[in-house]
Amino acid sequence: MMIELSRIEEAARVLAPVRRKTELIHVAWPGDSPDFYIKPENLQVTGSFKLRGAYYAMFKMEPEARERGILAVSAGNHAQGVALAAQQMGVPAVIVMPRSAPLSKIKSTGAYGAEVILQGDSYDEAYAYARELEQSRELTFLHPFNDPDVIAGQGTVGLEILEAMPDVQAVVVPVGGGGLAAGVASAIKQINPACRVYGVQAENSASMFASLQKGRRISLDSSVTIADGIAVRSPGELTFDLCRRCLDGVFTVSDEEISGAILTMLENLKLVAEGAGAASVAALLFGRLSLPGQKTVAIVSGGNIDVNLLARIIDLGLKRTGRKMAFYTEISDKPGMLGKLLGCIARTGANLVSVHHDRVVHHVRIGHCVVEIILETSGETHMEHIQKTLREEGYAIQMIG
Repeated sequence: MMIELSRIEEAARVLAPVRRKTELIHVAWPGDSPDFYIKPENLQVTGSFKLRGAYYAMFKMEPEARERGILAVSAGNHAQGVALAAQQMGVPAVIVMPRSAPLSKIKSTGAYGAEVILQGDSYDEAYAYARELEQSRELTFLHPFNDPDVIAGQGTVGLEILEAMPDVQAVVVPVGGGGLAAGVASAIKQINPACRVYGVQAENSASMFASLQKGRRISLDSSVTIADGIAVRSPGELTFDLCRRCLDGVFTVSDEEISGAILTMLENLKLVAEGAGAASVAALLFGRLSLPGQKTVAIVSGGNIDVNLLARIIDLGLKRTGRKMAFYTEISDKPGMLGKLLGCIARTGANLVSVHHDRVVHHVRIGHCVVEIILETSGETHMEHIQKTLREEGYAIQMIG
């Protein structure tokens, strides 16, 4: 089936009082990185696009179905969307979340008035429990992506892009279960068929990518990525069919590239994106998807990131963009040898973050010690210069991370 344009347009009218109409932001990145536009759904009311689909789907329910109470399962963003929509409509909501869900998302969901139940160590375990709860408590289950009204609500992101930029040539969208991608592509292809729509997944959780390659829905054995919002082991039946029809391709990015995109947006745009939200930007920044000269919009789907995880992601991002260098080398265990090494590093202009000197490592030669060093660097060219300088001075270095 297709999601009719009239349904997506109706969703836009219904959502007008509750959603923020996020404006396109033109970005010109430092260096040789491509310039494009972003659609910052991380600035949405609940910190992600999910409110759109949840609210419209609940609006379309029969009144008695709503009043029984809404049940959802989510690692965070769908949970907050459902919780706020239920609060706005004055109906109860029960949200099942895996114990591994970020604490910030658990707290935010409860703050909107929903009953939060932590169950299982993964989304799949939480989902199985939620379907049991649906029967025992006679609640109305709202799927996070495999629902035509949810997809129509997400499709309003595509309408807003076309309204702001009618001549857009390419749109890049993060893909988990496929609800956002299916909705956006459905809207855009019915209005501007010439515009190409591409999906992006984390390479450690690329269920839609693999399914499209196989020509059928598949289920991954595992789905571990910093982009928890798109860590879905299998796409939905409806979303798979729509993505197969409407997307012009799906690409994958690494967790390191996602971290680099988060760091770049944080530094240059002062915008906080979560891993899932940054996937589309990562694909463009690191050349996984090259669209030179085309008017391109990357959807930043969310910004709900745990502060502790953000610290680790920034560290990964610094390494990926050549701003942090970690290595170890072996030196003679004699007075002055450590100072000689550090002097060599100082001449390269790098800033020393930490140094660890160890003479009891089991594999080190007698009369030698291992020195582990972390440096702040200005970029990949600077990092290459440091490596070259150290090797010319006779140091055999081994990079870490």
